[in-house]
Amino acid sequence: MKFVKGLAPAVLLAAIFCTGAYAEDSKTNVPAHSVGVPTNEFKAKAGYCETCHGLSARGFIGTNPMPRLAGQQPDYIKNQLQAFIDRRRLNPVMGNVAHVLSPAMVDALAAHFKDLDPPPYGGAPKELMSEGKKIYHEGVPGAEIPACESCHGADAHGLDQFPRLAGQLDGYVIAKLAHWSKERGQDPKNPDNSEIMGPIAEKLSKEQIAAVAAYVSDLK
Repeated sequence: MKFVKGLAPAVLLAAIFCTGAYAEDSKTNVPAHSVGVPTNEFKAKAGYCETCHGLSARGFIGTNPMPRLAGQQPDYIKNQLQAFIDRRRLNPVMGNVAHVLSPAMVDALAAHFKDLDPPPYGGAPKELMSEGKKIYHEGVPGAEIPACESCHGADAHGLDQFPRLAGQLDGYVIAKLAHWSKERGQDPKNPDNSEIMGPIAEKLSKEQIAAVAAYVSDLK
């Protein structure tokens, strides 16, 4: 990853329009210096991430839900940041944010997020969770949709480059699955694990997506 001094204009706009990191202190006690990042720089960057991703990286519910990073698999975070840089995954704000992070800072932030464990926001429709649980653990054999747990784990905590879904905002999960092909896998010659999800997202109905999103959002 390239390290660029200063913040690109899109990043500055993100800081203006995102909400809430500095309302209170959050956990930033990762020994960042052990991976070559001065502690003060690490704390500043972790706090900056929280301007969009919420206190303790719990996620942020707004017009455009910002994803929970707390408890996320470090390898997945690193992979997706590189995907933003390579434009394999499209997001104008995160593409610029990723460019300003050194490899050492990425390692420190990924370790930091993995260790955070705030409670999920919840609030998803309870009546959808039973169907979501069934799809998550059993899939939909008749539609050739595999069980979500086969990649994301029975507890939805993910593994390596397969992301944690437990506690993720239901609105974010719905938005990502509904628009998967417009954001992910933009360089077919350079695929990653996201390629696996593409055909599955296309087969899921809106109702099934909402059900799975509701179920995982309530998991700890």
